[in-house]
Amino acid sequence: MKTNPIVLVVDDSKVSRSVVGGHIKTRLPDAEVIEAADGPSALAAAHAHRPDLVVLDINMPGISGLDVAQQLKAQHPDTLIALLTANMQVTVQMKAAALGAAIYHKPARGDVIDQILQLLETP
Repeated sequence: MKTNPIVLVVDDSKVSRSVVGGHIKTRLPDAEVIEAADGPSALAAAHAHRPDLVVLDINMPGISGLDVAQQLKAQHPDTLIALLTANMQVTVQMKAAALGAAIYHKPARGDVIDQILQLLETP
C-alpha cells in the first residue's frame, strides 16, 4: 500500500463525509483525507490534489456521483474510485463497472471501509 495516500471523500452529507474520513484515518493514520460536498468541488479537489483514491457518494444533488466518476476517469485515469450507494440496482452496477469503479453498499461501516481501502493495495 502506498505510504501517505491521498483520499478524497465526496458526499453531500457532512456527517457521512466525517464518518468515512474518520474510518479512513483510524485505519490509515498517515493518509491525507480531503473532503468535498458536491461534484464540482470534487472535480476541483481531484485536479488540485491528485488523490490516489476517491470515495464517492452516487446520489448527490446536481452532478451525480456516476457523472463525477466518469469525468474523473477521463481526466485522471489512474485514480481509484469507490462508489458508495444504497441503490444497488443492476443498471447502477453496470455503469460503475463500465467506468472501472468499484461499488459498495451504504452505510459505510468499518467493514465497508476496509474493503474500499483494499483498492490501494492493488498494483
